[in-house]
Amino acid sequence: MTHLKFGNQIVIDGQSLTTDQVAFVAFHSGEEVKVSIAPDSMKKMQRSRQFVFDVVKKGEPVYGINTGFGALSSKHIAEKDLATLQVNLIRSHCTGVGRPFSKEVTRAIMLLRANCLASGFSGVEPSIVELLCDFLNFNITPVVPEKGSVGASGDLAPLSHIALALIGEGEVEYKGKVVSSHFAIHDIGKKPAVLGPKDGLALINGTACMAALGSLALYEARNIVKLADNCVENLNRLLANSPLKDSHPDCGKVQDPYSLRCVPQVHGAVRQTLIHAEEVIGREINSVTDNPLIFVEEGLVVSGGNFHGEAIALAMDYLAMGMSEVANICERRIEKMMNPSFSDLPAFLTKNSGLNSGLMIAHVTAAALVSENKILCHPASVDSVPTSTDKEDHVSMGVTAGRKLLEVIENVKNVLAIELLCNTQALDFQRPLKTSDALEAVYESIRTHVPTIDEDRIFYKDMNNILKLINNEDLIDAVEKKIGPLK
Repeated sequence: MTHLKFGNQIVIDGQSLTTDQVAFVAFHSGEEVKVSIAPDSMKKMQRSRQFVFDVVKKGEPVYGINTGFGALSSKHIAEKDLATLQVNLIRSHCTGVGRPFSKEVTRAIMLLRANCLASGFSGVEPSIVELLCDFLNFNITPVVPEKGSVGASGDLAPLSHIALALIGEGEVEYKGKVVSSHFAIHDIGKKPAVLGPKDGLALINGTACMAALGSLALYEARNIVKLADNCVENLNRLLANSPLKDSHPDCGKVQDPYSLRCVPQVHGAVRQTLIHAEEVIGREINSVTDNPLIFVEEGLVVSGGNFHGEAIALAMDYLAMGMSEVANICERRIEKMMNPSFSDLPAFLTKNSGLNSGLMIAHVTAAALVSENKILCHPASVDSVPTSTDKEDHVSMGVTAGRKLLEVIENVKNVLAIELLCNTQALDFQRPLKTSDALEAVYESIRTHVPTIDEDRIFYKDMNNILKLINNEDLIDAVEKKIGPLK
């Protein structure tokens, strides 16, 4: 996260959060960044909270405040049972399965839900939103199973597991252990949330989970397109003053394969998917995705569909296809380096091939990953399974789209690590010729952790070391120190 520079305080107001700030909070601890609520937002939340109490006093049925939920919305609930209604909602909706989301994803989810509620249109008790911020600031991370959301009335199951932790009934990771949230909350000197009218629904009815996945994917994707590049402007800057660029004046090859010749066109198209996703997700994280919405000035409670994740699901499916193409064209370049009939380099980039297999199977791993990405790129957003006795009859599958997108991105990074392992080895066979200063800086950064291959060794360790350089942004830093910021 070296390219993200924020102060140690991020103030949420429901309107101005950026995807970079989401990534910053997700990947940094509460000791490094504190999250607080803007004073004006606190006032808005207090006004809308009072409006909810006014609705309760009138006694007229209003969805989400004194009725049942979903297909049970016609059931009017007595005032004496409204707190129980909200607790029951949270308990019954905790139906997630599978392994937990990573700490980073869960921190991003909490931040986005707090930001949405801070806009003041949900009628939630403000102290509950403050407790969400306390979870971030004191590194309390709810255990949230990653499967179980269809993106219908928001990300109900995953957000319910977070809400369960807020009321002291869930499990959290705290100080390196999984403990009861009740213990963690009291350990930081706070008290569990006590739910009143509308509180439970406000905590779980929205797109915070899929938007969190999309926000973190955007950050990863931006770095991937820089690292994988480059499009014409970046490419020309990267290759400036490279002796290798003009080292084959009498080469008999008339044209290069598309994986070399069409890099600007393919990578440029990939960037279009990124631009679109940035626009959609950037808008979503500052949208009010609750239902119903409280409009204090107009005296209205409006039921709508802002919780629906269609826009973000489509954008993430599109971005997954773009990221997959980065790996597809990358794998083709790897194959060209393996093949001595094309590269004029030793087979599989190893001396004494036959005795040594070299990077033969590293290429196979890359092929396996790009093949897997083709399966993962089947769009989740085109599917819909009606639920809640057909009340929720069209859903987005946005969380599935986001989970697949992050899996695609992880595969792409590993394919890039394999290409970097190969092309640094290929560069060794070109010595004493050197490439540009920028690319030599990349070479030196990798060689600090991955020595030249003289004979077969355990290559997954080399691949993992390069992956760490990718994740830490060391390679991008090495380039930008030579030529300035990449675009």
